[in-house]
Amino acid sequence: MSKAWFQQRERGSPLMIGIILWVAQHIGRPVARLLLWPITGYFLLTAGHARRASRDYLQRIHGRPARWWQVARHIHCFAATILDRVYFLTGQFQHFEFRYHGLEVLAQMLAQGRGALVVGAHMGSFEVLRALAIQQFHTPMKVLMYQDHNQYLTGLFNRLNPEVAASVIPLGRPDALIAVHEALQQGLTVGMLGDRVAESEKQTHCGFLGEETVFPAGPAVLASILQVPVLMILGLYQGGNRYELFVEALPTPPALGRHEREAMIQQWTQQYAERLEYHARQSPYNWFNFYDYWQSKT
Repeated sequence: MSKAWFQQRERGSPLMIGIILWVAQHIGRPVARLLLWPITGYFLLTAGHARRASRDYLQRIHGRPARWWQVARHIHCFAATILDRVYFLTGQFQHFEFRYHGLEVLAQMLAQGRGALVVGAHMGSFEVLRALAIQQFHTPMKVLMYQDHNQYLTGLFNRLNPEVAASVIPLGRPDALIAVHEALQQGLTVGMLGDRVAESEKQTHCGFLGEETVFPAGPAVLASILQVPVLMILGLYQGGNRYELFVEALPTPPALGRHEREAMIQQWTQQYAERLEYHARQSPYNWFNFYDYWQSKT
């Protein structure tokens, strides 16, 4: 998998983004959603790399060349989840209909008081996971993430909810593992995304949608070190105001020595990749990696 996503420039006019956020907050979601169509058209015409990546991905999903309207639908689905982040971050859950699958798995793990590592992906809305933690279980979620990517948009959303912004544990800092360990000791969930490799990050090779690519080794390594329950949770957008949340237990990787660890990392990550592929095929327009995911395997 190419690391090009990490160097990708932010797209979209700050003025346009600012207008949409203002409409979302002051006029309402129905009007703001009307603006998603011209935004979709703009990116369909101008974002060549994203358009080609979408076509490649959708062809792998459907087994035939993607039509332009399928690419447009893919972009529109992404834009819709970005808009809905405004409402999730400001606690306006009443606008949405949520359906839950496997919620008892999360409830059981939280009842043990051990905390849990939640591995998501750039599929659907990660903010739905935070909404789930707060709305259903009244517990905050710490999130491991790179803060240097998409700084403008991230900054806008952080200002909407400084408390959520404060829950971020920045990846790449030497004290990140300590912060994760402390959160888990408090019985909290710690979320991270497991489908993109960043610069200088350890990686492993896995099959995904018919071709081998690379995934980050970080989730498997972290789970092995901490020896806590591991969940995969995806909040998938199903159109209109509907979201479905899927909670699945993943095996906790064993704590192994250095010579055995490589094989364990690959096997565990392959299981994660297979579950991602399953959900991508079920909800194909929720996959939001708009770059050549299979470009480079090294």
